[in-house]
Amino acid sequence: MLGYLARRLAMTVPTLLLVAIGVFALVRLIPGDPVQVMLGDAADPAQAAQLRAQLGLDQPIPVQFMHWIAKLATGDFGHSITNNLAVLPLIIDRFQVSAVIVLVAVAAAASIAVPAGLVAAWRQNSLLDLSVVGGATLLLSIPSFWLGLLLLLLFGLKLKWLPVIGYVPFTENFWQAATFIVLPIVTLTMVEIGVLTRMARAASIEVLRLEYVTHARAKGVPEWRVLARHVLPNAFAPTWTLIGLVLGHLLGGIAVIETVFTLPGLGRLLVDSIFARDYPVVQGCLLFTAVIYVVVNLIVDLCYPLFDPRVTVA
Repeated sequence: MLGYLARRLAMTVPTLLLVAIGVFALVRLIPGDPVQVMLGDAADPAQAAQLRAQLGLDQPIPVQFMHWIAKLATGDFGHSITNNLAVLPLIIDRFQVSAVIVLVAVAAAASIAVPAGLVAAWRQNSLLDLSVVGGATLLLSIPSFWLGLLLLLLFGLKLKWLPVIGYVPFTENFWQAATFIVLPIVTLTMVEIGVLTRMARAASIEVLRLEYVTHARAKGVPEWRVLARHVLPNAFAPTWTLIGLVLGHLLGGIAVIETVFTLPGLGRLLVDSIFARDYPVVQGCLLFTAVIYVVVNLIVDLCYPLFDPRVTVA
């Protein structure tokens, strides 16, 4: 296990280096000058030149990149151009908001989608199966921002059960904070149920056709035990992989949902920083997202033996 973990961690180094190069290059391709954005159109050229030198933007691109990489090696992501705050603490603070919403939503979606897909595969081509597949396809087809707006309209404006705008940290008021994240969690849960249900159903259908399932049924094993003990553990691996991909994608930044519900999460920070031409924050957010993907995929791989005994990590 330790050897496998060491090899995987070693493989992440060139991956993250390539990501860093790509992030740095893409950020420099964003139209606009951050100095001009900060000082305005009527800025004094001498003042603009002084600020550009202070931010290091007057140096050649390779020199800027090497300085950035050297700071990253020490855990320094730089400081925001717009508010002069340290980038890494700012990212972590915003990421906590996104992480709570995403983790709860993915857990809820998986707890609903996996049993639904298993039952649909068990009753393949029946009315139950068609209902589950139809519902999953419908949820998969609905844009997340449109679904979020519908939920805001219904539960926020019409019924007035939940707040429409704003956010309260959990450290200030737990129950009030929970009311602000209910609708984002429900939106993400409904959207992700569709894709996870279809994957769980497809994987379960393949396992149900295998000989050991037929053998277990021939021995008189109850159907619920066949599904729970023989089908689910062997069909869960592909779904677990998809859960890891979904989790990494959402943790990287749910910008659309956070914009709809005005949440101060990582995705919203990235969007605001792009508009403000805040190079350090944009670079830090993108690189942090890449690290999240790598960590999530590593955890998924290490958890495979827990769900499928046939898989060994050597």
